[in-house]
Amino acid sequence: MIGVVIPAHNEERQISECLASVRLASEHPALDGRPVEILVVLDDCSDRTDALAAAHGAATLDVRFQNVGKARAVGAETLLKRGVQWLAFTDADTRVPQDWLVRQLGFGADAVCGTVEVDSWNEHGERVRAQYLERYRFIENHRHIHGANLGLSAEAYRTAGGFQHLAADEDVRLVADLERTGARIAWTATIPVITSARRDYKCQGGFGEYLASLIPPSAHAEADSPCT
Repeated sequence: MIGVVIPAHNEERQISECLASVRLASEHPALDGRPVEILVVLDDCSDRTDALAAAHGAATLDVRFQNVGKARAVGAETLLKRGVQWLAFTDADTRVPQDWLVRQLGFGADAVCGTVEVDSWNEHGERVRAQYLERYRFIENHRHIHGANLGLSAEAYRTAGGFQHLAADEDVRLVADLERTGARIAWTATIPVITSARRDYKCQGGFGEYLASLIPPSAHAEADSPCT
């Protein structure tokens, strides 16, 4: 069985598109009917995320952490207890490709680290987009780590100790622990997910904050200039 964990904190605007894409991935013919359980970890939600998740047929788990690392960890442990053999992780503001799960399994690795593409640069502008693309490597054997595009076997997850209860960089820590334990990791750009570049990001220290840090050089100069 395959398990998909999606942490969510007040994601009513994004969760439906995310779950629709994960559902399509779970129904890919090449999975040959292999069961997939989708679990949305509702982390201190006060909006309609729970109702929308239920409407898409996803299981839900209600917690009050406001901590993405702990939310991922509790979601993973819940699915492991139900017997899943492969864990896949994405975010509530992200859309996965239809072959996402099939390709993860097809690598025959202990873990798969995928890339991300941004849905729209409207909130950031062309210069920020250019800075991001200049730094990002859309190639095989890249070294980018995203909790929005990660998969690994249950055995590898347990051996590495699982997600630590970190408010940020929980994915980076897990991959470091996977490497420490000798896990075989596939670093691929062939199954990118599409994620939001919104400025009202939910996780401090995450992808959204990284994008916000890519201030155009002219903006830095203006900020550093004395008032006249």
